[in-house]
Amino acid sequence: MPAAAMGGGGYSGSVKLKYVKLGYQYLVNHFLTLLLVPVMTATALELVRMGPGELLSLWRSLQLDLVHILCSAFLVVFVGTVYVMSRPRPVYLVDYSCYKPPPSCRVPFATFMEHTRLITDDEKSVRFQTRILERSGLGEETCLPPANHYIPPNPSMEASRAEAQLVIFSAIDDLVRRTGLKPKDIDILVVNCSLFSPTPSLSAMIINKYKLRSNIRSFNLSGMGCSAGLISLDLARDMLQVHPNSNALVVSTEIITPNFYWGTRRDMMLPNCLFRMGAAAILLSNRRREARRAKYRLQHVVRTHKGADDRAYRCVYEEEDEQGHSGISLSKELMAIAGDALKSNITTIGPLVLPMSEQLLFFFRLVGRKLINKKWKPYIPDFKLAFEHFCIHAGGRAVIDELQKNLDLSAQHVEASRMTLHRFGNTSSSSLWYELAYIEAKGRMRRGDRVWQIGFGSGFKCNSAVWKCLRTVKAPTGGPWDDCIHRYPVDIPEVVKL
Repeated sequence: MPAAAMGGGGYSGSVKLKYVKLGYQYLVNHFLTLLLVPVMTATALELVRMGPGELLSLWRSLQLDLVHILCSAFLVVFVGTVYVMSRPRPVYLVDYSCYKPPPSCRVPFATFMEHTRLITDDEKSVRFQTRILERSGLGEETCLPPANHYIPPNPSMEASRAEAQLVIFSAIDDLVRRTGLKPKDIDILVVNCSLFSPTPSLSAMIINKYKLRSNIRSFNLSGMGCSAGLISLDLARDMLQVHPNSNALVVSTEIITPNFYWGTRRDMMLPNCLFRMGAAAILLSNRRREARRAKYRLQHVVRTHKGADDRAYRCVYEEEDEQGHSGISLSKELMAIAGDALKSNITTIGPLVLPMSEQLLFFFRLVGRKLINKKWKPYIPDFKLAFEHFCIHAGGRAVIDELQKNLDLSAQHVEASRMTLHRFGNTSSSSLWYELAYIEAKGRMRRGDRVWQIGFGSGFKCNSAVWKCLRTVKAPTGGPWDDCIHRYPVDIPEVVKL
C-alpha cells in the first residue's frame, strides 16, 4: 500500500507539474492578448455607458481638419511603402526530387563483405568493417555506383562522370516532370558535391545537358562536406533576394566512385561502410505566383562554422595514409565536436523559432548559473514546441542518437532520419531531402507545419534550415519511397549479426 500510494502521489505530482508548465506557456505566449482583452472590454463598456451627448462631444474633440488628415494619410502610406520595400523577398520551395537507385546497384551486407575479402588480404580490416556494418543502422537495400561493383573497384574519371550524370540528370529529369520546368526558366543554378570536383564543373555539365541560358548565374561548391546542401540553399536564397522574379535550381549530391579507400587505417575505412549513392534536385522561386503551388516557404537558414578550432578543423580530414592511399579520416572526437557545433547553432536559431515561454526559461536559467549556482544544468529548450518535423542528417546511427538525446526527441521525431539511413545509407548532403520525402510519403505533412533540417559537415560545420508548409502535402507517387513506404518504419536492432 505505501508503495502504491507513493506511486500514485508521484504520478499526481507529475500531472500537476505538466499542467503548471502548460499554463505557464499559454500565459507567456499569449501575454499581449490577455493584457489587451480586459482593456478593450473596459473601453467598450465605458462607451456603452456614455450617453448620446457625451459620445457626440467626444467625436467633435477628435475631429481633425483636412490638412491633418492628408498629412496623416501620407505618413501612413510612406511608412507602409518603406516597410514593404525593405522586407526580404519570400523564397518558395516549389518542389524537389530525389534520385532512386536501380535494384542492380544494391549492395547487401553479404555482397559488401564478399567483395571486401576479395579486395584485401588483411583479415583485421575485414573484421573491423563487419563490426561497423553490424552496428551501422544500414539495411540490405543501400546502393553503390556500378564502378564500385567491380573487383577491384574502378575509380576512374570516366566512371565518376558516369555516376554524376546518372544521379544528377535522373533527379533533375524527375523534377522537370513534376513541375513542368523549362530550361529557359532557370535563372540561378547551385550545385554542391564535396569530393568530386572535375573540370569542367558539375554545374557546367548540367548547363551543357539541358542547354541552359548563357546568362545563367551558376555556382559549383566543393569540399564543404555533408552540410553543403544547406549552404547551397543559403546561397540560392541570397541570390533570390537581389534578383526579382527568378527561379533557382539547387542540386545536392556526393559522388562515391572516386572515393573508395584501399588502405587499412580504421578511421579511414568508415566512409566505405556508410556512404552510398544519392542526389536531390530542388526548385526554389521568389515569384509570387508560385506561392499557389509551392510546398514550403523558407523561414530561416542558420550557419555555424567551428573551423577556427584545430580539433574541429581536422576531425573530418582528407589525407593519405602511410602507404599513400587517399581517404577521409574521421576523428574519435567527431561526436563531441558535432555536439559543440550543435549547441552554437541552436543558441542562434532558438530566439528565431522558440516561443517566448521557452526563451524566458532559458534566460532565467542562464542568469541563475551566472549569479546563483554555476552547477545548475543549462536549460535545454523544448524545440518540439517550435517544430512538428525534424530532418537530422543521416550521417550514422551515432549522429542520430546524439541529437535525439540532446534535443529530447521522441522515436517518431527521428523516424525519418533512421529510416533514411536504413534504406539509402548516408547520401551526404542529399539525405535531408530523402527524409523530407519520407515524411511526405507517410502523409504526415500538414499546412502550417514547421520543419527543421539539421546538417553536419567537415570544417567543422553545423547548418540549419527552417521551412513552413504552405499546403497539406498528399503522399506523392513515383518518389524514392514509392515502392517501400508500406514496409516502414522497420525495427532496427542494435547489432545485426553477419
